[in-house]
Amino acid sequence: MPPVRPDDGPLVASVYPDVPLPHLDRRFDYVVPDELADQVAVGSRVRVRFAGKLVDAYVVGLSSDTEREGRLSRVQRVVGPLPVLTDETLPLMRAVADRWAGGFCDVVRLAVPPRNARTEKSATQPVLDYAAPSDTGWGAYGDGFLSALREGRRARAVWTAMPGEDWPLRLAEAAATTAAGGRGAVIVVPDVKDAARVEDALRILVGKDGFAPLNAGLGPSARYRRFLRCLRGEVRIAVGTRSAVYAPVRDLGLVAIWDDGDDLYDEPRAPYAHARDVAVLRAHLSGASVLIGGFTQSVASAALLERGWAAALRPDRDSARSRMPRIVASGDDIFLRSDAATHSARMPKVAMDAARAAIDAGNPVLVQVPRRGYLPVLACVRCGTPARCAQCRGPLALRSGRDPLAACRWCGTIAAGWRCPECDADRFRAAVVGAGRTAEEIGRMLPGTAVVQSAGDHVISRIEPGKRVVIATPGAEPVVDGGYGAVLLLDGWALLTRSELLAGEEALRRWMNAAALARAGADGGRVVGMAPAAVPVVQALVRWDAPWYAERELADRHELRFPPTVRMAALVGDPAAVDEATRSPELPPTTDVLGPVTDYVDETAERLLLRVPTTDGDALAQALHALRSHRSLHKARDRLHIKLDPQRLL
Repeated sequence: MPPVRPDDGPLVASVYPDVPLPHLDRRFDYVVPDELADQVAVGSRVRVRFAGKLVDAYVVGLSSDTEREGRLSRVQRVVGPLPVLTDETLPLMRAVADRWAGGFCDVVRLAVPPRNARTEKSATQPVLDYAAPSDTGWGAYGDGFLSALREGRRARAVWTAMPGEDWPLRLAEAAATTAAGGRGAVIVVPDVKDAARVEDALRILVGKDGFAPLNAGLGPSARYRRFLRCLRGEVRIAVGTRSAVYAPVRDLGLVAIWDDGDDLYDEPRAPYAHARDVAVLRAHLSGASVLIGGFTQSVASAALLERGWAAALRPDRDSARSRMPRIVASGDDIFLRSDAATHSARMPKVAMDAARAAIDAGNPVLVQVPRRGYLPVLACVRCGTPARCAQCRGPLALRSGRDPLAACRWCGTIAAGWRCPECDADRFRAAVVGAGRTAEEIGRMLPGTAVVQSAGDHVISRIEPGKRVVIATPGAEPVVDGGYGAVLLLDGWALLTRSELLAGEEALRRWMNAAALARAGADGGRVVGMAPAAVPVVQALVRWDAPWYAERELADRHELRFPPTVRMAALVGDPAAVDEATRSPELPPTTDVLGPVTDYVDETAERLLLRVPTTDGDALAQALHALRSHRSLHKARDRLHIKLDPQRLL
């Protein structure tokens, strides 16, 4: 975008310097020299002298005057020929910073990859022509959403996919339809494995040059090159992981996010904004359509439906049932009566029967376990006290069946001579069984059957059909053509008994993602969950009714005043800093203070929760930003970490 040069007077650029101090998160004015006037534009990266040092800065405004009195410093030079912030992404980044009490440049660092000068010199490619898919699989969900994309109308939907749905192809069809109408589309997925599946589908529909893959696993040059392809308008479709939600595609028409409950979307860097919430904010600011999809439904998505901000996109019940595997819970009364050991067995008879039937039919079996490793959590054999390292208090674990000594998972210290501090016993038992130990157990139960592991650093994206057992952790389940003959969901108690607000929601999400990989019940597909059948989250799995559970959970959150029905902030730090925060005059009068309590990670720190109605959420963010700025200005030395909308409350 070329700058508008005033008729008289100097050209003044308003910039945000890229400095980490919260009290400097504001605009500063600089004079643009005549020799740079044709290069500086809104969104440009420039170099300015700030506090005696040359720093990067981002131009967010150009004018012929300034409110600052006195002589202005000069812009030293322009960094790169292209503005890296657009008319659409620039206000988005300011809005994200304001909503989550962060700094503008904090958000820019998440959205804009580091510059690569050689890449900027590459020739611009011609803009591609896109054709809308002639035949899509969206018919089972009605034709309203795709018609809106085709006609350029705004549509906001929470999509609950059917079991066995080819969701990468559905997302690719939605993006291609949007691009064919002359608008841009952004697809966000949890991890690189999921991104690869969407990319494969896009290659079929729009060709290998019709989209830009964006994820952190790319090298600096490749990532910047693809960022520039979006910025220049060479492609209209971007697909990637968390940070791709900021992709600078032109004329944004669709933001789609898959499996929004995945904790990989929770940004670990300031200002800690969840990718789903950024997608919703971006769609709201730009007037674009938004699609939040998954086999399950998050409570946050249920809140969007309750407010009427989005509409539900679901198949009719008969279509969903025709695609469902047969799902049972091992804790059902019928299995408890027929097998006395079912209530205590890790692999009860109903699960082994399902696995053997699938193997006999020549189909693979998927076994989902909550944790990787061998025996990742140990406890005292007598009293059950968790086994802790004597050096750092970290959890003790066994790395393999060949290693007789436990070691700390945090510091690696061998726990020779360990004794329980409660009862003085000197032996362990397994508190949690990992994927490695499960593979050994399955191998003994199904002799002659190949056992494959997919977990941790060794994730398998796809396997061939045939007789084999796959042991996988949540999110690492391989895809197989035709689906699994049986899916076994082990150690349900390990997910359901976690002391976290999202425990039930997360358990259902992990289970349904795995169950969706099974064959339909009419084709012999079975899913066995090792959990009590009376628990509501297990009932939702058996009935394949995630919206029912999300609505039930949302009603409970309303009653208890927990997110997303309110906005909350978590403050963790030294006791004096936490106490100072509670006395801030900037806090809204509706603020509830919960705590402080000893932090569950660092026993020397305190943890405090601040709660306000959603209508006062912006006021809380402003107050916390003012608190951070005050501490930064006065160079506070004590610790205080602030996070708005934390995913972990308990």
